[in-house]
Amino acid sequence: MARNASRRVKIPDIRFSAQVWKEGATFIAYSPELDVASCGGSLAKARAALHEAVSLFLEECARKGTLEAILFEAGFQKRGRSYRPRRILAREKLKLAVPLAS
Repeated sequence: MARNASRRVKIPDIRFSAQVWKEGATFIAYSPELDVASCGGSLAKARAALHEAVSLFLEECARKGTLEAILFEAGFQKRGRSYRPRRILAREKLKLAVPLAS
C-alpha cells in the first residue's frame, strides 16, 4: 500500500524489543513493550514487517494525539527527542508445574 509522504506524522526515535519465533513455515515477530506483532516468510521479512507495523501504530497514535500517553503506559521514558523502554533488570525462563483438571 503506497502512502503519501506528506500525510505521514513525524514521530520521535524509539527503541523497542523484538522477539521472533517460528510457527510452521511462518516467522512471528513481536514487540512485548508495545504489544504489536507481525509475521513473514523469513526472519528478515518478519523483522521488516514488525518495523512497519510499529511505525504505523505509532503514527496513528501521534495522529490521534495519544502517542505520549500510550508510550508512558507501556513504560517508555522520554529522553530528549527519543523514547527509551524501561530498563530490564533480569530476563529469565521460569518453570511451574500446572495441575491438570480431573
